[in-house]
Amino acid sequence: MAESRFTAAEFELSSGNVLRKLQTPALGIGAIALAASLVGALVWPQQFFQAWLVAYMYWLGMSLGCTAILMMQYISGGRWGAVIRRPLEAGASNLPLMALCFIPVALGVRWVYPWADPVQVAASQVLQYKAGYLNQTMFVVRAAIYFTIWITISTRLVAWSRQEDTGGYDATRSGRVSVLSHIGIPVWLLSMSLASVDWAMSLEAAWFSHIYPLMFAGAQILSAMTLAIQVAARIADHRPVNTVISSDRFLDLGKLLLAFVMVWTYFHLSQFLIMWGANLPEEVEWYIVRNSGGWKYLTLGLFLLHFVVPFGLLLSRTRKRKAMSIAAVASLLCVMRYVDIFWWITPTFSPGAFYFHPLHITTVLGIGGVWLWRYVGNLAAYPVLAVNDPVISAELEHA
Repeated sequence: MAESRFTAAEFELSSGNVLRKLQTPALGIGAIALAASLVGALVWPQQFFQAWLVAYMYWLGMSLGCTAILMMQYISGGRWGAVIRRPLEAGASNLPLMALCFIPVALGVRWVYPWADPVQVAASQVLQYKAGYLNQTMFVVRAAIYFTIWITISTRLVAWSRQEDTGGYDATRSGRVSVLSHIGIPVWLLSMSLASVDWAMSLEAAWFSHIYPLMFAGAQILSAMTLAIQVAARIADHRPVNTVISSDRFLDLGKLLLAFVMVWTYFHLSQFLIMWGANLPEEVEWYIVRNSGGWKYLTLGLFLLHFVVPFGLLLSRTRKRKAMSIAAVASLLCVMRYVDIFWWITPTFSPGAFYFHPLHITTVLGIGGVWLWRYVGNLAAYPVLAVNDPVISAELEHA
């Protein structure tokens, strides 16, 4: 294996100088927004818990998506993943933080979910039938199981990767990573699917969709890829990263981003066509709400800015080879990811008219500020590239 031409200290320099200066502003914005959210919770408790759920699902998707792509890269062994491994690990390392942020979700169950309201349960045979599964105790127990699984997988993957920096490449350790990744992908998909049913689909207990969990899976991976591309573009001009992350690597990342955009669109279109074609009242109501009143404009905006515009921009090979160009598309998609989750969840609380509360802004900035503060800390604490990774060493050798 080729020897790295850079020391671990030189690898750390790139992330430390470029990214650490973002920590303080992120934490400041997050703290102010969280304080405003807490004040809002005292005045509008129901609106607070509803907005918190939307923001929480958005940032949780970032961490889970990072974990999923990390496992995909270990299985495929592609060079595209080696250059964004540490940004992905930093996002996956935020899962303990997201477990902490779940507390308001658990506390606000009766404000958000109809199956937790005794009055609504007494008036609905559907809720009574599902009470054995949809109840507050099992809701929290299942959440604890999900986070145990997710944190265990992400912690082991990150720990083994960082051991490589000091202990060198180890084929045995690499084998353990591969085995965990092969097992972890289906385990992540199953646990995340159940979590999406618990935390999102159960908002409308009479409605169901078999493809709904897959929509969440594709959306989480897309969210994580937008983040990784933005981080990679920001550090791409700094040594020694610029010797590894070439225009060809950004082309690879751009192709993946395009693929994930198409997957997101395919899942959404498939669900819409199947339900609309079946024309069952208990199914089509979900789309009728989102295609009437003010919600129809948000639906149109999602179609244009989450699919049409990014799809058109990502068709250009030249654009995908330029770091800042591909990062601009990723930034647009990053924003639209929140809009998409807002579109999934919020119409449930206001089916008759478009609804947006200031707490939607404070909660997403509050969780996001703290999330980014920890993210940058995770990323800057270790070499921004895996020092002894064979793929990175090969890239350095031919740089």
